[in-house]
Amino acid sequence: MHRTRCNPVIASSGEYNTGAHAMRFRVRGISSDEVRQFREGGPDANGQAALRRVAQGGANPCRHCLQLIAEGDEMLVLAYRPFGLVQPYAETGPIFLHAQDCAHCEADRLPAWFAHLQPALVRGYDSKDWIKYETGAVVAGSELAAACENILADVDVAYVHIRSKFNCFQCRVDRF
Repeated sequence: MHRTRCNPVIASSGEYNTGAHAMRFRVRGISSDEVRQFREGGPDANGQAALRRVAQGGANPCRHCLQLIAEGDEMLVLAYRPFGLVQPYAETGPIFLHAQDCAHCEADRLPAWFAHLQPALVRGYDSKDWIKYETGAVVAGSELAAACENILADVDVAYVHIRSKFNCFQCRVDRF
């Protein structure tokens, strides 16, 4: 598995203090196995092959490497459900991926461009992939790291999803 540090970071070291000891969080792009299947024409969450498009503008984030896709580069557009099983809280939405190989992101910090998500949605999920309602928030991109830390401080939260204001999945954040 290729890993990258996902380039510069926003306002957190990825550590938070639970009172007992400092803990860290892990930011993950979607798995390389899933991306490989999509690149090879496998079905998305709607049972369709990904669409191939040319990136326009600077707001096309790849959900595998968690970097922005350069304008003019080929990208995939597809429906994605970041859950293993279909269930009431398994939301589906559009995402972008680099059409060509890129390194999987697994880092202890959020990519710097996340500060520009205005606003962003954060939600904590339990170990059964159900939303913990009290964790849902709409925050400025510059507040994402702190929001993730606060949500992950709840021992009943297994992980956090970050989504754009359009409810597009960005990444998963876990305790490390």
